[in-house]
Amino acid sequence: MSALPRRAMVLAAGLGKRMRPLTDHTPKPLIEIAGKSLLDWGLDALGSAGVETAVVNTHYLGDQIVRHVAMRQRPAITISDERDALLDSAGGIVRALPILGHDPFLILNADTFWIDGPEPELHRLGLAWNDARMDILVMLAHPDHATGHSGSTDFLMDGEHRLSRARGSTEGFIYAGVAILHPRIFEGAVAEPHSLNLYFDRAIAAGRLFGLPMNGHWITVGTPDAVAPAEAAVRRGAGR
Repeated sequence: MSALPRRAMVLAAGLGKRMRPLTDHTPKPLIEIAGKSLLDWGLDALGSAGVETAVVNTHYLGDQIVRHVAMRQRPAITISDERDALLDSAGGIVRALPILGHDPFLILNADTFWIDGPEPELHRLGLAWNDARMDILVMLAHPDHATGHSGSTDFLMDGEHRLSRARGSTEGFIYAGVAILHPRIFEGAVAEPHSLNLYFDRAIAAGRLFGLPMNGHWITVGTPDAVAPAEAAVRRGAGR
């Protein structure tokens, strides 16, 4: 039985500067790919996997996101309002911890999504989670099975799926913007701007950062010219 958490944090508070002019009047999570917003691609995956509650943080043009998610049925949405101050990836999570609770939870970037392989990727992630060994379990994409990624790889993985930083290696994997975290990693943290990379590095140092390579296809949309390739990847996936 999958141990996939029933709560998730969707990181949707970014400014989307690289997506201008598309984000001049629309927050990046509401940019549509193949007729569906980036945010809905992620929320639909969470709902299909059995996630019951998703905390969505908002900052830039946050009113639009609040109105958009109010129309959804599942998962149940709670807004974490960051319109007073942008808190970065980790600061936003720390602010939402009272809602997310004391058990492991999912995080999901609102500007990435994926086409499942033979088995739903979130189901596989839940099966791979091991509370005793792991503080963080991230979903990984191989560069050959990714659309829209223009940077270097993020992590190297050993034979036990334990991760280290790739540091420019061509043998690495891309962080797919999805992870299971245990809230114990945030003990003593303050809801002020700081990056989740701090906690990745701490988990690496403790030997408690693990990864699971996807079997499906990962899609990221960082600039306007990434929209067409993303939609083409969706069409290819639908045609399987």
